[in-house]
Amino acid sequence: MTFASNPARLAALAAAASVALTASVAAGEAKPSLRDVPEIENPLFAVAVASEVADQCDSISARTLVGLNELYRIKGRANALGYSDKEIRAYIKSDQEKSRMRAKGERLLTQKGVKLDQPETFCTYGLAEIEKNSAIGVLLRAK
Repeated sequence: MTFASNPARLAALAAAASVALTASVAAGEAKPSLRDVPEIENPLFAVAVASEVADQCDSISARTLVGLNELYRIKGRANALGYSDKEIRAYIKSDQEKSRMRAKGERLLTQKGVKLDQPETFCTYGLAEIEKNSAIGVLLRAK
């Protein structure tokens, strides 16, 4: 028996598909902000902090290709989680998110002993992260 030869079964299947589609659309609308997805937020934060350390410390440079590769990986993961390129761009370009990320970075750095007006403290922190091979450290290189 085919679906076409059984109108009641076809109608039931269509109704079930409609419910499933509605549920998946609703779930898509209920996606958390990318800031609330640790597998996106945490590595993006590491890239941001590493970039700031490299900018502030003359004896440390960013491992640019490693950082770009990480950004592409993050974007791919966000896409796989159902976020569109438009949603990702909006998150990355948001002034509110940039301010939030900067404040979060400043909190981390000051907790780790960095004095934001003393570049040498960025160097000390960066070298310690390189030594630990941390998520931030792998994005940095001592010159």
